[in-house]
Amino acid sequence: MVKRPSVTILVANLPAEKDRRVIRECLSLEAAGFDVTVIAPRGDKSLTILPGSDRTRLRPYPIVVYGSGVLSFAAEFFWSFMWITIRLLGEIFRGRAQAVQVCNPPDIYFPLALLVRALGRPWVFDHHDLSPEVYVSRGGSPNPVVSRLLVLFEKLTLRTATAVFATNESFKENAVRRGVAPEKVTVVRNGPAFAEIRGRDDDQERAEGPLRVVYLGVFGPQDNVEGSVLAAEELIALRGRDDWRMILAGDGETAAGLRKLSADRGLTDVVEFTGWLNGPEVDALLRDADVALQPDLPTRMNQLSTMAKTVEYLGRGVPVVAADLIETHATVGDAGLYVPTGTPAEFAEAVNTLLDDPALRERMRKVGQERFRDFLSWEHQATEYIAVWHRLLGTPGATPRIPAQRRPADATSPVDVP
Repeated sequence: MVKRPSVTILVANLPAEKDRRVIRECLSLEAAGFDVTVIAPRGDKSLTILPGSDRTRLRPYPIVVYGSGVLSFAAEFFWSFMWITIRLLGEIFRGRAQAVQVCNPPDIYFPLALLVRALGRPWVFDHHDLSPEVYVSRGGSPNPVVSRLLVLFEKLTLRTATAVFATNESFKENAVRRGVAPEKVTVVRNGPAFAEIRGRDDDQERAEGPLRVVYLGVFGPQDNVEGSVLAAEELIALRGRDDWRMILAGDGETAAGLRKLSADRGLTDVVEFTGWLNGPEVDALLRDADVALQPDLPTRMNQLSTMAKTVEYLGRGVPVVAADLIETHATVGDAGLYVPTGTPAEFAEAVNTLLDDPALRERMRKVGQERFRDFLSWEHQATEYIAVWHRLLGTPGATPRIPAQRRPADATSPVDVP
């Protein structure tokens, strides 16, 4: 029996079963004939195989330190580095880990890259977040020393990799600016598989009830969900309260403050908070949505980032209202209505325009679904992803058809990252 080539994936910020991108990567590797092991923080203690996979092994490690400030984050990163090193050495000694993929944040694993590459094995960096920009985006007064250190760590992480996966063209340009040769960087975007989601069909009627404006994702300081709540207040001034509702689906550290803001502004009759939704609930919400909000403001991080929630919107044919950001425009195209600066008044006016124009919404719905089907869906990304592994490990054969991920009914919302 021919032994399969093996890849070990390292994740530090989420349990493996909650990282939607990593799950799709694992399923794609399996379908292409690879064995996969994921080293990540422990989530569900009963799991030894990645849910939905046939043979992807989980090698979790315990988490006892959770970062909330610079010092506690440093302690958390040190703890994760120690455990990932132990688990990775175990995989190497077992004869696995013929190649390694590391996912950020954080950008601290470059010493392990030097070790693995000294053993003659590929080390691939899957660039999820721009860590220096994320640090600045969280508000307050960024410490310049910390900012410079994060840039240095990012540069070392990129330069020590055999190959880099970038989530969009802006991430690729960032890697090249940090000194990576362009041919070493492959764009592999975020997003679900075409067969994984359920949008509204052309002949399917929208559910009865008021017009629905939705936001789906994390409630964090950098996500500007507050702008959505304040846009609801502005929308009342434009069209009253009777024929629409705003549904904010998700959770996060600003959730309590957003609920209070809604109550203080007298918006509880038009703004609904659902908390996290499971897979079928996400499908149902977006299938009947009329307009989707991406309230992210034009910061440097947001200009260069592709929001996972926005790809989910497009896949289900929901027109998007967003600030005119570089990568948002590249992703959404004519399926979006863009505002200059992202003030609540601008968002409200754009939403109002779409709510008043069913024909425009229908045109944008079709454009969004076509962009997702022909360009953005995971099937297209998996082809590029697997081709890199075939090249690095010298494995023969064409890339097989990539199966859609089977999302369990109790899965949490897949858009828990921007």
